Amino acid sequence: MAQTKKRRSRKHRGTQGGSISRRPKGRPKTRAEARSRARSRPQSGQAPHRADTAPTWRGAWTRGAIAAGVFFLLMLIGFGRTPLQSASLGLFMLAIYVPLGYFFDLFMHRRRQRQKQREREQKAEGK
Repeated sequence: MAQTKKRRSRKHRGTQGGSISRRPKGRPKTRAEARSRARSRPQSGQAPHRADTAPTWRGAWTRGAIAAGVFFLLMLIGFGRTPLQSASLGLFMLAIYVPLGYFFDLFMHRRRQRQKQREREQKAEGK
């Protein structure tokens, strides 16, 4: 009886949800390719800095709603206001907190981007 080669099974790369990772696997062929892969990949387990992501109105609404809720409870429990008075003050504070929070985040985001650009320019000049 002739001996046949055992067939190698391929790895199942997909997830149960059906997504398949398209990242290049395997060993880099050249040293330059290895360096470029190392530079392009984020540091181990580090998420991007919060100031590097642009602010959103949704985030401003979320933070404003939490702050207005705390303000409502403080007025209701801490200062003994009626629920109607506390709710009206809470809505007023929500109207203040949301745009103020968004524009403050936008200011900080733009400031950080300018700072990073200056650092890149100084690094490029220093080379």
